[in-house]
Amino acid sequence: MFNYRNLLITGTTLLTALTLSQTTFAQVIPPSEPEPPKGWQLMDLKENGFYGISLKPAYLFLQGKKSKPVVIATIDSGIDTLQKDLKSILWTNTKEIPGNGIDDDHNGYVDDIHGWNFLGGPDGKADFNETTEEVREYNKLKGKFENITDTNAVDKKQYAYWKRVKTIYDSTVNKSRTETEQLQPIMNALMVTSGYIKRGLSLPANGTFKQADLVKLKLANDTLTQSKYVWESIFSQEGTNKTNAAIIKDLSEYLAKLNNDLSPDLEARKRIVGDNVDSMDHKPYGNNLLKFTDASHGTGVAGLIGAIRNNNYGINGVADNVQIMAIKAVPNGDEYDKDIANAIHYAVDNGARIVNMSFGKKISPHKEWLDEAFKYAASKDVLLVQAAGNDNQDVDVTPDYPNDTFLDGTADADNVINVGASGPKLGEHLAGDFSNYGKKNVDVFAPGVKVTTVDTDAEFMTEDGTSFSSPITAGVAALLLEYYPTLSARQLKQIILQSATPLTGTMVFRPGSKTIKVDFASLSKTGGIVNAYKALQIASKTKGERVN
Repeated sequence: MFNYRNLLITGTTLLTALTLSQTTFAQVIPPSEPEPPKGWQLMDLKENGFYGISLKPAYLFLQGKKSKPVVIATIDSGIDTLQKDLKSILWTNTKEIPGNGIDDDHNGYVDDIHGWNFLGGPDGKADFNETTEEVREYNKLKGKFENITDTNAVDKKQYAYWKRVKTIYDSTVNKSRTETEQLQPIMNALMVTSGYIKRGLSLPANGTFKQADLVKLKLANDTLTQSKYVWESIFSQEGTNKTNAAIIKDLSEYLAKLNNDLSPDLEARKRIVGDNVDSMDHKPYGNNLLKFTDASHGTGVAGLIGAIRNNNYGINGVADNVQIMAIKAVPNGDEYDKDIANAIHYAVDNGARIVNMSFGKKISPHKEWLDEAFKYAASKDVLLVQAAGNDNQDVDVTPDYPNDTFLDGTADADNVINVGASGPKLGEHLAGDFSNYGKKNVDVFAPGVKVTTVDTDAEFMTEDGTSFSSPITAGVAALLLEYYPTLSARQLKQIILQSATPLTGTMVFRPGSKTIKVDFASLSKTGGIVNAYKALQIASKTKGERVN
C-alpha cells in the first residue's frame, strides 16, 4: 500500500521548509522510526525482538518431514511471470497447450497457462485503471434518483441504497480532491529535487538512487543541499531500500487513482473488456496476459506466500512447496463483483486449495454473487484469506467488502480468514495505524508494516498494508497443508486462529489515532498475531477431516 499519510505529513513539512534557510530546513525534517530489518515478518519475538510469525522454529519443527505441493491462487493485480523468485513456483495448467489459441481443457479459458486475466480484452489490452465502486454506482443511479426525495420515493429500498451510495461518493470525491491538492505539489517537488540529485550524482535522466547514494553527493549549493534533505526524509518514511523512481511511481499511481474518482472514465470497462458487469451471464471474457504495468502488487503478494527459499536472492517466502495460480481481477481502483466471483470459481475449479484476496471496497452492488462464490469455495473445501482493509476503521460498524456476513443472515464462514496488519515491535505501535479492525469481523493480525517482498522486473519493495498481512497468513495456511494435507479448510482456519495467542493487556494506539489507546486484544476476534510455529504444533496433533 502506498503510504500517502506519511508522505503527506513529511512532504507538506518539507515544502514549507524549501523556502527557509538551510539550517531551519535541517531542523524541520520530521523524525521517523528506525526501519525494521528486511524479512522481520518471519522473525521470532523472543529470538529476534521483532514480532514476526516465528518461521525459523516452524521449519526446525518440520525437519525430516515430507511435504506435498499446494496450489494457492492470488486474486490480485497480476504477476511478473519472469520474476526469478517466482518463475519456478507458478502453477501450470498441464491440460492446456501454450499458445495454440484453443481451449484444450474445455474450462472456458483459452491458453490459461498460469492463470487468467478477468480485466483483459482483445489485442492484449487490460482495464487496469478504474475508479471506485461508489463513483461507478453514483453515476449509474443519479439519473433515476437525484431528484427523488424521501417523501416521493416509490422503491424505498433502492432509494435508501442510493442515499448510502451518494454519502460515500461525496466523502470519496471530497477526499480525493483534497488529497490531490495536497499531493500534487509534493509530486512536483519530488520530480524537481530528484533531477537535481541525479545531476549531482552524474546519473542519466532515467537513473535511480537510494538513500545510501545520497552520501556521495558533493553539496555545491543550497539547492542541492535542500534536495538531499528532502530525499533523506522521504526515504526515512518510505523505506531506505526504495529507489526515487519507485517512490515517484507509487505516488503517480496514487494520484492517478484519485483522478479516476474526480474525472472517471466510465466507459473503459465496456471499451476494453466488452462485457456487461451487471450481468452474471457466464459468457467468457478476459485474456491470459498476467503482467501489465500494475503487476507490482500481485507480484509482491505472491512473493510473500512462496518466493523461493534460501536461494541467495530476493526474499524467503513463508511456504516452501506451493504453486502460485495468478488471477488478475484487481485494477488500480475498485474491483468488480463479477470479476471476483468468477475468479473464485476459476481458482476452485482449477485446483486451488487456498485463495488469497488482498483487496476490498466500500460498496458491493452484487454482493449476492460474492456470497455464492464464498459458499461455493466452502462446498469444495477451499480456504479464502482476505485483507481486512487499510482505512483504519472498525469493520464491525462500517463493513468492508467482500465479507462473510451473507445476505441470507448467516455469517462468520468456516473457510474465511480476515486479517489485519501488525507492526514489528511489541508496544503501542503494534497495530498498523492504517489497518482496519473489528472484534467480530477481523479474525487475526499478521505483519503488514514495512514488509519487504519481491517486485516486478527483478526489483524489491518495502510497503505497508493488510494486503501483505493476508498473503503471509495464506502462506502459513499453505505450509500447514503441505505437511498435513488432510486438514480441511475449516481446520486450517481453526488452527491459525487458535495459535494466535491473545495479547490481552497490550495497550496500543487504535488505528488512525495518535492519542487513543486500546487493548490490542480488542481489535480482532483472536486478539493475537499469526504464529507459524504454534500453528504447526497444533496441526501435528489434529486429525484431518479431508479425504484426498
